[in-house]
Amino acid sequence: MRQTIQANAFWIAEPGRGEIRSEHLPALPNGWVRIRTLYSGISRGTEALVFRGEVPRSEYARMRAPFQAGDFPGPVKYGYISTGIVEDGPSELLGLRVYCLFPHQDIYQVPADQVHPLPDEVPSRRAVLAANLETAINGLWDAAPRIGDRISVVGAGTLGCLVAWLCAGLPGCSVELIDCNPRRAAIAQRLGAAFRLPEHASGEQDVVFHASGSAQGLSTALRLAGFEATVVEMSWFGTRAVPLALGEDFHQRRLTLRSSQVGHVATSQRARWDHRRRMSLALSLLADETTEILITGEDAFERLPLIQKHLAAEPGDTLMHRIRYR
Repeated sequence: MRQTIQANAFWIAEPGRGEIRSEHLPALPNGWVRIRTLYSGISRGTEALVFRGEVPRSEYARMRAPFQAGDFPGPVKYGYISTGIVEDGPSELLGLRVYCLFPHQDIYQVPADQVHPLPDEVPSRRAVLAANLETAINGLWDAAPRIGDRISVVGAGTLGCLVAWLCAGLPGCSVELIDCNPRRAAIAQRLGAAFRLPEHASGEQDVVFHASGSAQGLSTALRLAGFEATVVEMSWFGTRAVPLALGEDFHQRRLTLRSSQVGHVATSQRARWDHRRRMSLALSLLADETTEILITGEDAFERLPLIQKHLAAEPGDTLMHRIRYR
């Protein structure tokens, strides 16, 4: 007789309040795997919007996470950053460390083709950056920066920092990471980018990425763009309206404002790339230990309701916050 397996998961019971709930896992279907979680990560910007109940009704379907349970605004089990070990399933996967787009839960079951084995050189604790790095990769594909470009990244959150790190690896490019928080300067230096406060940022840039999640940041991004430059919008504002100064010299400078969203592979790559290939690339790039500087805190799973409430209200200097299960 099969032993009952109990799992524990983080749920947003209602906007502004989270809790740990227990559930029983069904018998493992053929072709599925059971994962025991090692770490999950909080995608701070998106998860804060979900926690506060700020997902627009028009976006309920598009904003669903791959293995989300419940519905917005709540109760909802939401998240998409999980690393763990396969403890049951197809023999070729047993014992492997894997990444999965699953909510915060200590043990769970998914189809085997939904997990991504981690490269040997990528620690499980660092792999929580994979979702943000995948988004950053897609943003660079959308922007298509060229050798020698002058590049600005407005917003030094986890996503902005990863975009700056990728851009800093392009030959001949000068990269500025721009934020109102001067304590981001040391991180920018480690990532290979110059740090600038908004009032000291260089203008006439060839490519500008916006990832601050604020209207002021987007205005700064538009101001820094040079003639016929592209501004790539990577923030998601939820229900908030964003005023834009599209008068003045916006048209005279012939600027392009382009959205970038990870749900679809960038048009330039779509004929040859799919989500799985893109995720494999993101995981392989995390072999570089430089990226671990972006993980700024860690707490036990049992504290997650308090941590989510705190980060949704007062994120402070937090970038990626990691949750520990074992």
